[in-house]
Amino acid sequence: MARLGTTDLDIYPICLGGNVFGWTADRDDSFAVLDAYTAAGGNFIDTADGYSAFAAGNSGGESETMLGEWLRARGNRDSVVLATKVGMWDRRPGLSAANIRAAADDSLRRLGTDHIDLYYAHQDDDSVPLEETLGAFDELVRAGKVRHIAASNYTAPRLAEALEISRREGLARYVALQPHYNLVERAGFEGELAGLCAREELAVLPYFALAKGFLTGKYRPGDDTSESPRAEGARAYLDERGVKVLAALDEIATLRGVPVASVALAWLLGQPTVAAPIASARTTDQLTALLTAAELRLSEDELRRLTEASA
Repeated sequence: MARLGTTDLDIYPICLGGNVFGWTADRDDSFAVLDAYTAAGGNFIDTADGYSAFAAGNSGGESETMLGEWLRARGNRDSVVLATKVGMWDRRPGLSAANIRAAADDSLRRLGTDHIDLYYAHQDDDSVPLEETLGAFDELVRAGKVRHIAASNYTAPRLAEALEISRREGLARYVALQPHYNLVERAGFEGELAGLCAREELAVLPYFALAKGFLTGKYRPGDDTSESPRAEGARAYLDERGVKVLAALDEIATLRGVPVASVALAWLLGQPTVAAPIASARTTDQLTALLTAAELRLSEDELRRLTEASA
């Protein structure tokens, strides 16, 4: 376990993504994955109010509802660090004060808990003053409904502005950032945004840490047999650079005797400010690679090999 940035939250180094719960993982599979993750020492689970509205037949809230059922069934709420989000779901869009208050109450009800450990602005909303958004989050923190707040999908200038407003007005501040970041998606985070997170001591929790499954090694040139819902997005990385990344991952995974996905996640854990990559698993077999990554520390040479391959 390690501290999440400047907070008092102790977290497992791999955050379990809840986007598959109620989508590609049914109730039995979701419970099995959650049980296996916590049995191995995992305690950090990420979801959002809108998960899994993108699945056929769903409307949103399914992941939170399923997590709530599991937490009640296991009676383990106090041992789990629970993160969810507001602002992207079309039924509760945006970051107005009214929407944040209503969305938080809805999430608490679905999750069956009286508090959220880490509550994200799922994406920036430039139609609402940052002062209003941060003021609403601050109210939730003061009321005890939320312990800490975080940002997802923010640019460096907007994140810096939000942090300055919190400092100036004495409001709760973002303690973490959830960016789109992995071995084949580096440009959007590295540089200005990464530097800001380092200076402000923000924990970084990358989503799509396995690039929609591409970094598991499942997708290869000439192999188009998978019908996974994410297959098309994963195959988009099968260019010359992607093939180089797979080759480097294969080399290190073979030498270490670990799954390819474990190496990809370990590369993220080797980056400055990254506290815990977020990755999901539909089955307990898929979970194995995530748990292995939590114990895997790459050497400087291995990190450099992967960084150069993905340049």
